[in-house]
Amino acid sequence: MSSTASSTTTTAAAATRAPGSPDARAARGGNTTAYLRYAASKLGGAAVSLFAVLVTSFFLFRIIPGDPVKAMTHGMPTSAEQLATLRRQFGLDLPMWQQFTDYCAAALTGDLGTSYQFHAPVGELITQKLPATLLLTGVAVVVYSAIGLWLGTRSAWRHGGLGDKLNTGVALTLWSVPSFWLGLLLIIVFAVGIGPLPGLFPTGGMESGSETGFAYVLDVAHHMVLPVLTLVAVGYAQTLLVMRSSLLDEMGSDYLTTARAKGLRDDDVRRRHAVPNALLPTVTMVFINLGHVAAGSILVETVFSWPGLGGLFYQALSVPDLPLVQGLFVVFAGAMILMNLLADVLYPLLDPRVGR
Repeated sequence: MSSTASSTTTTAAAATRAPGSPDARAARGGNTTAYLRYAASKLGGAAVSLFAVLVTSFFLFRIIPGDPVKAMTHGMPTSAEQLATLRRQFGLDLPMWQQFTDYCAAALTGDLGTSYQFHAPVGELITQKLPATLLLTGVAVVVYSAIGLWLGTRSAWRHGGLGDKLNTGVALTLWSVPSFWLGLLLIIVFAVGIGPLPGLFPTGGMESGSETGFAYVLDVAHHMVLPVLTLVAVGYAQTLLVMRSSLLDEMGSDYLTTARAKGLRDDDVRRRHAVPNALLPTVTMVFINLGHVAAGSILVETVFSWPGLGGLFYQALSVPDLPLVQGLFVVFAGAMILMNLLADVLYPLLDPRVGR
């Protein structure tokens, strides 16, 4: 009798856990609701962050010393009436609160204003320069993320060995090196030439201007070598160190001991169990790096005269060209906010414990 009752209970429990059972459907519905609530909270946080960026971009660059109107007319004979007319034309004579509300209203509709020095819409200027930045930093991010993940995994898995010490030492050294200094050093050695070593690469720019077709592609790639090498040398170090630290935290976990006890090879334990669980912090950093793709590297682009958003930001800051500086700042920060939002939304897919 007791055996029959036990069998009946087991059968009922199995039916309850079946994929099509009401309890299973309710569990899936609860998980979906929890995920949507989690995603909505992250989306709300991103919206608040974007508004904070608008506020910061407006007030931050107005404390920069200098008068934009006088900077635009520098070297030209200009009367006080003409200066007043220019201030009125650009809205600089309005009260600060009105300038801020007008700026926010225009930015929310996608209007970032008109550049003082280029006399063109800021959105058009950003669109023109964006491909060059995406090409340079996009290639660099892909390369140094792959190198950093690979070397970070190997260093952690064989921590304490000669390879680990060498990789960690080089990474720490490169991570502490200013990117503009490394770029200048590469220009001196590989572009200008030093001693018997001739210059092998261009000193700056994106193209020679005389190539077409496949020769143009090779010419652009030739110009990209040194700036990409600069970004990769500095960027891969951070990825390596974060991945190494994350994987070391997983090394003593019980589930890895269980996997080895089941007879799995060491490479399988690392690839199928340890690395996936150590990826969360690295995923965050990879998405942050993807956010940097839009911003590029202001210093590296300036050093190598790369015609991207970084160089444009430097030009705008030197005036200061307030609409252009503010527009670029919003684009840079907005890209970071978007990438962080995507990382947060993807977290529960990588680790179901997140968002519960």
